[in-house]
Amino acid sequence: MSPQVIPHALERLIQDLTRLPGIGKKTASRLALNILRRPPAEARELATALMELHRSIQLCSCCFTFSESDPCALCADPKRDASLVCVVEQPGDLLAIEKTGTFQGHYHILHGVLSPIDGIGPGEIKVTELEARAGNGTIKEILIATSSTVPGEATANYLIDRLQNKPVLVTRLACGIPMGMDIKYADKHTLARAIESRSKTT
Repeated sequence: MSPQVIPHALERLIQDLTRLPGIGKKTASRLALNILRRPPAEARELATALMELHRSIQLCSCCFTFSESDPCALCADPKRDASLVCVVEQPGDLLAIEKTGTFQGHYHILHGVLSPIDGIGPGEIKVTELEARAGNGTIKEILIATSSTVPGEATANYLIDRLQNKPVLVTRLACGIPMGMDIKYADKHTLARAIESRSKTT
């Protein structure tokens, strides 16, 4: 039997890092070795920061973004337009839209898109919660800002069907977002133009 080349503790960290999206074995090994070379105090700070994520961060009960307070800072901001809600797939999409400085309404994070192949149906994302918000009498317009990928488009069409009997105007992002692009990767000027030129759904 060949000897253990990589120490077990280091191998465990590498395996844990490969569970993160976009992190392969090479990148995980490089990150793990970088952490190992740093002073123990820095490693402890990193471990503490990771533990604090689940202790201090929760989902906003209104828009379902990650926040240290409930409601989150955006939902609690009286300067924002509570009658306009932008529906996005993930919290990262919210951040991308906020960077444009164009949208001044509220948000609704679905936490995913419909993907029957992966076993993700309406019950796995925040669809029921969106319907409840659409019927609360406060919201006048819902802007669907899912990505122009196949799952994103399928989710958008499903939401339009579910919202058609609600007393709200349902709009979509307009020009500027290429087909197949995840909106978090669009530059802020393109995204801002898509928000400003949003169109009413049929």
